[in-house]
Amino acid sequence: MAIWKNNKYLILRRIVQLTILLLFVGGNYWGWTVLKGDLSSAKVLNTIHFSDPFMVLQTLTSGYILTLDIWIGAITVFVLYSVFFGRAFCSWVCPMNIITDLAARTRKMLRLFLEKVNVPITRNLRYWILLLSLIMSFLSGVAAFELVSPISILHRGIIFGMGMGWAAITLVFLFDLFVIQRGWCGYLCPLGAFYTGINRISLLKVQHDHIKCTACNKCLLVCPEKQILLPYINKETTQIYGSECTNCGRCIDVCDDNALWFSLNKFEKLSVIESIKQK
Repeated sequence: MAIWKNNKYLILRRIVQLTILLLFVGGNYWGWTVLKGDLSSAKVLNTIHFSDPFMVLQTLTSGYILTLDIWIGAITVFVLYSVFFGRAFCSWVCPMNIITDLAARTRKMLRLFLEKVNVPITRNLRYWILLLSLIMSFLSGVAAFELVSPISILHRGIIFGMGMGWAAITLVFLFDLFVIQRGWCGYLCPLGAFYTGINRISLLKVQHDHIKCTACNKCLLVCPEKQILLPYINKETTQIYGSECTNCGRCIDVCDDNALWFSLNKFEKLSVIESIKQK
């Protein structure tokens, strides 16, 4: 029971990620109709279309005209994440999350001193890479990030065979292991940056109770975006409003004080802003 209590969201995430991968493999190899295609563009039950909005944005920038089903799929995914789940793609769907989590665990086991090395990059770099992806798509006439995306390479490799894809995945693992902990997701990935941008009004949020909080900082040790927790831990009872939150639930898993839990967005800060405007 202790294993479940301290890892329930991690276990659930792995089940979801591996199930999605299995359904994609089944759809492309064994004719299953539950899920066909890949993370860029997929079809559920041969009826419902899902398309990656960032891929669609790159494709539009490159000058291509999209079919109606791609538009519907992109709008569906955009609404699901922006309204309901926030940046949950990064922690609940993306297969690269398994690799980066493995690198983080390996780094912890090895107790690498490199954690203290000052690497001269910031988390804002991922937003510049997002912009560069769109510029390169415009200049090259193709969806630029899709060509080099380790996420796409890993996902398609699992479905269709890795080939040289192992090189890209190994580079991400080594970067996270020896350079910056969770460096790919937290500093480089433009897809994560895109979902951060649509995460502000999503209904799923993490709630914090500073009265219960004992400032043990276990949540900060496991959070892939710990900068969003720092303003709240043991300081304020409110929702965690950082748009970088991936809703992975690890902070909730490790909190022995029960000071963190998932809740629905109460739009507290939006209400405060509106009240100020009215005055």
